[in-house]
Amino acid sequence: MAAKGGRAVTPKTKPSAAKSAKPAIKSAKSARPATKTSVKTPARTAVKPPQRKPAPVPAKPAVKSRPAKPAAHTAPRPAPRPAPAPPRQPTQDEAAALKAFERAHKEFVRGRFAEARMLFRQLIEQHAGVAEVTARARTYLAIAEARMRSESSLPRNAEELYDRGVIELNRGDFVAAQELFERASKRDPEAAHIHYGLAATRARLGSIDLALQSLERAVNLQPALRSRAQHDHDLAVLRNDPEYERIIFAQRV
Repeated sequence: MAAKGGRAVTPKTKPSAAKSAKPAIKSAKSARPATKTSVKTPARTAVKPPQRKPAPVPAKPAVKSRPAKPAAHTAPRPAPRPAPAPPRQPTQDEAAALKAFERAHKEFVRGRFAEARMLFRQLIEQHAGVAEVTARARTYLAIAEARMRSESSLPRNAEELYDRGVIELNRGDFVAAQELFERASKRDPEAAHIHYGLAATRARLGSIDLALQSLERAVNLQPALRSRAQHDHDLAVLRNDPEYERIIFAQRV
């Protein structure tokens, strides 16, 4: 169709055709929601926290079997030792010499040097074949004779004898101290301090029974000596004796 005024006139489409085309578009649009409903969003799965793997249990070391011990060679048993020989019994002469020595030594310890000298001399004469015992007897015999020679220079007064006895006791010559205290006690039998000194020297010499007798005599004469006896080192050997307990403690009022 020719255009007016030199312009080409586009032919108008028929409204029926355009209208009929629009519903087709709408139908296409209406089809979109169908696609939306058909596409399902995947459901969210709950996210589980990562589980910790248990620590691996260390494998037990394989128990190694011990190698079998080689068979021990049995060592030869040592030959049995011979039984020790029984101790030699002293001969009759030796036993008699020992007995005589003990008797003479007892008199020596008591301070009876004249009796001890006589017994030691008899031992040496009668048992000359027992060399060991007679050698000891000669030693004690020489001491006894020296003590007897000094008797002439000894004081005669009881107090002077006691003082000399204390000097010998402090020097450690207990035999000489005992002799001096015995001489003093003969001159003054009622002197408690002399009997106490005699108890101390006898305790030092190991004459327990005689020491206890002298101690009892001393405390009977002078009871105050009981407290002194409890701390006297010279009487320490007596303290374990029940008789000492009786003398010192049982008689207290």
